[in-house]
Amino acid sequence: MRRAAVLVAVAALAAGLLSGCAEDPPEPPRARTHSDGGSAEGKTVITVGVFGSFGFLESGLYDEYMRLNPGIHIRQSSIQRNENYYPQLLTHLGSGSGLADIQAVEVNNIAEITATQADRLVDLSRTGGVRRTDFLDWKWAQATTGDGRTVGLGTDIGPQAVCYRKDLYAEAGLPTDREAVGRLWAGDWTKYLEAGKRYREKAPEGTAFTDSASGVLNAVLGSSPQRYYDEDGEVVYKTNPAVRAAWDLAASFAAEGLTARLQQFTPAWDQGFANGRFATVSCPAWMLGYIQDKAGPAGEDVWDVAAAPRPGNWGGSFLVVPRAGSRTEEAAKLAAWLTAPAQQARMFAERGSFPSASAAYGLPAVSGATHPYFGDAPIGRIYSRAAEDVPVQTVGPKDLIIQQNLSDVGMLQVDQRGRTPRQGWEAAVKSIDNALDL
Repeated sequence: MRRAAVLVAVAALAAGLLSGCAEDPPEPPRARTHSDGGSAEGKTVITVGVFGSFGFLESGLYDEYMRLNPGIHIRQSSIQRNENYYPQLLTHLGSGSGLADIQAVEVNNIAEITATQADRLVDLSRTGGVRRTDFLDWKWAQATTGDGRTVGLGTDIGPQAVCYRKDLYAEAGLPTDREAVGRLWAGDWTKYLEAGKRYREKAPEGTAFTDSASGVLNAVLGSSPQRYYDEDGEVVYKTNPAVRAAWDLAASFAAEGLTARLQQFTPAWDQGFANGRFATVSCPAWMLGYIQDKAGPAGEDVWDVAAAPRPGNWGGSFLVVPRAGSRTEEAAKLAAWLTAPAQQARMFAERGSFPSASAAYGLPAVSGATHPYFGDAPIGRIYSRAAEDVPVQTVGPKDLIIQQNLSDVGMLQVDQRGRTPRQGWEAAVKSIDNALDL
């Protein structure tokens, strides 16, 4: 695998997670437009709107498609942060103007798009070359309406593993072989807590078992079929036993002193990778490039990858085609090609974006993939297995708001300020109710 500076999913996910911390620009940000492949004169121009560095342009997929289809010219516009991009997308869908022929949608927004905007989007399941069986069932379901219309085709996903430092594990007397490490907690997140207690007994000075209680909370909830909404679209996080169990477990990590008490995607967290402050971190596929970037050369062959206690997902995106466009047929063909297994495998090899098309998992670029920075870990095999076993999750329109407040309002107070689990929960609930106007 090549080094990926900041993976496409990192740009997508971190933008969402950091939205509460970002200062709003004085005016709506303008999309940056990119156009490669020569002159568009006399050609059908297809526009693609994305957020962040999505990877299609950078990996050369647009150029390849234009070579294969000489009558097509592709132009991409990009707004860096999803919290700026998504409100504009909703506005443009509502008005039927200002839209690109293809638009990207982040996973935390796909439920709202599918529930409220499906009539304004093309049913991509009817596009030639699109096969439902090529995609993971749970990914396909996320963009499919109750009456069977599929309005989004999945690009990448974030199947979870656990990344760990072999040097710190060895000093603490824990196994370092990735298969043995995975067996420490196989099948049960509570075993991950027990592994943390073992680590604490002989922990190297100045280190913690894991980065944050919020990271544990999000990882556990990422493996739960139902989280914040039920199948009828009702908000149920307050009464869902799975959410409370995940909350209590994550709070136990804080109470037991097993965390470095950091907030994810902050400068202090980044520095924690460089300084070896913690021995493990929940590690979706896109996190590999993030760790490599933040830990630097000193972390090479020190960090490794093991299977997570239970398979889960954190991150991913979709492509949709607005019906208001004048080139919907050609746009749908391009969206289908960009998300086809062969192109997803190439995006994994070039950019580290893990495929949502399970048909790509048997291709050599995925099945044989190893990562030299992580001790030649067989990442293709590890993440493919995790992806195939992710439960079909009920996704709600305001999942991101609920998740952010549980993590960054509630659990952060427990982890960093010594609040009780009940106090942290009540603070999170109050903030969520205000945000959702409940």
